[in-house]
Amino acid sequence: MNTATTEIRIQTFKPEYAEAFRALNVAWISSFFEMEESDYKALNHPQEYILDKGGEIFVALSGTAVIGVCAMIRINEQVYELAKMAVSEQAQGRGAGRQLGIAAIEWARQQGAARIILDSNRKLDAALHLYHKLGFKEVARQVDSPYQRADIQMVLDLV
Repeated sequence: MNTATTEIRIQTFKPEYAEAFRALNVAWISSFFEMEESDYKALNHPQEYILDKGGEIFVALSGTAVIGVCAMIRINEQVYELAKMAVSEQAQGRGAGRQLGIAAIEWARQQGAARIILDSNRKLDAALHLYHKLGFKEVARQVDSPYQRADIQMVLDLV
């Protein structure tokens, strides 16, 4: 399949996407950092760790292939965390990350979120560029991160 010309569409999570959610995230995390306990919790148990707590997982599809994923984790009624965003190496640069981010932000807005936070790392230039394009701003750390690798926190205020 020529994924360069196949349309990208965004869907919410189904159990059959669990392995792709895990594999895409393990691939990018392992290429830059080491997997951490919090990674394993979210990636091995997305139903319990994300969905059952009021969050959602978004999947970017090109044809039937999962090319990207991201999660919106509910912190409380007002705050969600954009997390676990990953796009396959072959599909990078095609806008899947941007589409995932837009879908996740719109979903959080529909849930009544006032703020979305995210943790990242300064060496992830492409990710930080995307977050800025989506409207996120760097802030002094407001919420403790479960990730050793997180050296930047960003927020997007929705109200």
